[in-house]
Amino acid sequence: MSDTMDAFRQKKVIITGGLGFIGSALAHKLVGLGADVLLVDSLIPEYGGNLFNIADIEDRVRVNISDARDEHSLRYLIQGQDYLFNLAGQTSHMDSMQDPYTDLEINTRAQLSILETCRKYNSDIQIVFASTRQIYGKPGKLPVDENHLLRPVDVNGINKMAGEWYHILYNNVYGIRACALRLTNTIGPRMRVKDDRQTFLGIWIKLLLEGKPFEVWNGSQVRDFTYVDDVVEAFLLAAAREDVKGEVYNLGGPGTVTLSELADMLVALHGGTYETREFPADRKSIDIGDYYADFTKIQMHLGWAPNISLKDGLAKTIAFYQKNLKHYL
Repeated sequence: MSDTMDAFRQKKVIITGGLGFIGSALAHKLVGLGADVLLVDSLIPEYGGNLFNIADIEDRVRVNISDARDEHSLRYLIQGQDYLFNLAGQTSHMDSMQDPYTDLEINTRAQLSILETCRKYNSDIQIVFASTRQIYGKPGKLPVDENHLLRPVDVNGINKMAGEWYHILYNNVYGIRACALRLTNTIGPRMRVKDDRQTFLGIWIKLLLEGKPFEVWNGSQVRDFTYVDDVVEAFLLAAAREDVKGEVYNLGGPGTVTLSELADMLVALHGGTYETREFPADRKSIDIGDYYADFTKIQMHLGWAPNISLKDGLAKTIAFYQKNLKHYL
């Protein structure tokens, strides 16, 4: 891992979606590794960017408030960069169904704009794209590996699938070095908690800390969760290696848990109550059912595996919001 960490010293790194949950976690790590970090974020309220996410490193990074759909800004920003961590995106499945054209613009057209800009103005850049388990849709088998059929159940999944494959196409055809990580549920400090646009766990934690009951829909469903520090390590490993070009990798968690077990774990850590109910009809129609990932491929190729247990990850997350919740409401 030390060789990987050395790869970023004095290198220029751009992170789209850099003021968001995972982007800001990457920024913290890269600053510590001696990288020159540029964060690009639209700060559109619905999409998770938050200046408080970089409050303790704001004097050690550069920030550009612009939209990934703005080709003119990208043309200027991408030139001279060594690495691009492409995390700009719209994550809400319900928003994608209610406003599919905006989701198309952000998760597909903007990705094509980013890649075209790289092709024209910085073809040597190394890109890691944040993809999602959502592109698999309802699993036909468990655990899900990278050879599973791609059959998304919502607009967001279709557009993220297209965004991912634009990256692979530009790698294969134009030599723009790119790979993709298919993320499962990511948890940790700085995740969006004021609503469920990013993850249902966020709203659970918000309500828990406010002393209100939270809702568990279909508590028997099985999921896996990855702590954000483990996700950051995967991004760095992928960026630092030349032999990942054109590859896609699943990330996964250190184990599986039912949603009722997850809720019980939260209550045991902090106290509180929850109610179990059926899925609302509009959400049930796009729900993927049980999901957990097979991350053997990235484990074999890059030596990555999740290190932080779900219980420890939840405890760290709760502790962060006990101190900082007001900045995320």
